[in-house]
Amino acid sequence: MNSSNLLLEEPIRMASILEPSKPTFFPAMTKIVGTLGQKSQAVDTIARCLEAGMSVARFDFSWGDAAFHQETLENLKMAIKITKKLCAVMLDTGGPELQVINKTQRPITLEAESSLVLTPDQNREATSNLLPINFSGLSKAVKKGDTIFIGQYLFTGNETTSVWLEVTDVNGEDVVCLVKTSATLAASLYVIHVSQIRIDVPTLTDKDKEVISTWGFRNNIDFLSMSYTRHAEDIRQARQFLTQLGLNQTHILAKIENIEGINHFDEILGEADGIIVSRGNLGIDLPPEKVFLFQKAALFKCNMAGKPAIVTRVVDSMTDNLRPTRAEATDVANAVLDGSDAILLGAETLRGLYPIETISIVGKICAEAEKVFNQDLYFKKTVKYVGEPMTHLESIASSAVRAAIKVKASVIICFTSSGRAARLIAKYRPTMPVISVVIPRLKTNQLRWTFSGAFEARQSLVVRGLFPMLADPRHPAESTSATNESILKVALDHGKASGLIKAHDRVVICQKVGDASVVKIIELED
Repeated sequence: MNSSNLLLEEPIRMASILEPSKPTFFPAMTKIVGTLGQKSQAVDTIARCLEAGMSVARFDFSWGDAAFHQETLENLKMAIKITKKLCAVMLDTGGPELQVINKTQRPITLEAESSLVLTPDQNREATSNLLPINFSGLSKAVKKGDTIFIGQYLFTGNETTSVWLEVTDVNGEDVVCLVKTSATLAASLYVIHVSQIRIDVPTLTDKDKEVISTWGFRNNIDFLSMSYTRHAEDIRQARQFLTQLGLNQTHILAKIENIEGINHFDEILGEADGIIVSRGNLGIDLPPEKVFLFQKAALFKCNMAGKPAIVTRVVDSMTDNLRPTRAEATDVANAVLDGSDAILLGAETLRGLYPIETISIVGKICAEAEKVFNQDLYFKKTVKYVGEPMTHLESIASSAVRAAIKVKASVIICFTSSGRAARLIAKYRPTMPVISVVIPRLKTNQLRWTFSGAFEARQSLVVRGLFPMLADPRHPAESTSATNESILKVALDHGKASGLIKAHDRVVICQKVGDASVVKIIELED
């Protein structure tokens, strides 16, 4: 994680490719979001996932009940205590997701060129010629010739487990389709995606609101991942709903997974706290050759806005295999080079056979890609994009990164209470880790006193290169010499213990002293 690594634009010695990777305290600067489920619910498994590099735990409410997810969350809390590693909690909504209702859960075989009816009558039994679905408006939304995809979590598009349909007729509320590919639907949950068609269901459904107001409220969630975000208004409505519940600090991540979301991307980015590029559904709404273009454009816009960007569906094959394909390994690296803050693992950790190995391998690929990330070019591009005059905070953040790179600092330490200053430093993608020292604030609602700070610390766990630690709440964020020196000693000791800082290293400090923001460089003694 230093600035002396070769860049891809420079000639790379083939011998250096064969050198084994050196283990580091932080597996990678890029963060990993792991979805917890059937194969990753045990305390020991979650603890090993945290050790392997998972920093955000995702709870997917498109399947499973609140009791199951609560048990998983309690296990996560125990794993955090065991490993002493911080982990954020993300609630992922179901959203306007259409699903096949197969009450018998028996496998259903569909033959190519046969006829299949999709019906909203959920009392009927699922067969090879008829599938009940959870939406009564499909017949009004589609027309003859439209394409419908049915698959398990839109997993791989593997033709043995997913099927393409072509609408041939609409009969009342039933939609008659021609089966284009043979497949066997053999699991409990299959979702339906109608290519480039708007489904007239609220983005935040009544079921989502119930989950947020019960499970989400009870567990004080750090992130709300909003499936099928289509408009900026979706984010505004969700934020209003969270505020009414008292979840003012919860960050909203907009999942972009259809054409409508792409068309309103800039407005959505303006309202959201971050973006999830949900490539599973996007790969159906967009022609395959266009998916990479959206990924690159979306990540660039997120980077320039200083908002975290998360990429999904990178190592699908590791759900059943111990190693990723060569294409998948390359895809993870390219996501990092494109500017991704985090990689989101879904089926791979939810029901995959190798959740720990998947997190570990993805982390190693990210770390290798970070070594050749052209920080110099990125920095110049970001400064040019921001333009002049810069805001006070932006100027301080970019100056801290420039200073750290010039003096080859081993780490940047940033004192913050809101987390904003640390996120701005991370926006400029320094080559060294940023230790964000979050100093809690004491607040009251007239009935009781509470400390803020834990939210801000956990929410930085989705930002590339940002590693939080909570300071002693007795120390004010904006103070003078003595208290700052004692907090700095704690931060330096943390850096030394983790192997980031050693004798004679230079460290860049970013802090507020009174009304002034200060960037200073210190050189450590023995």
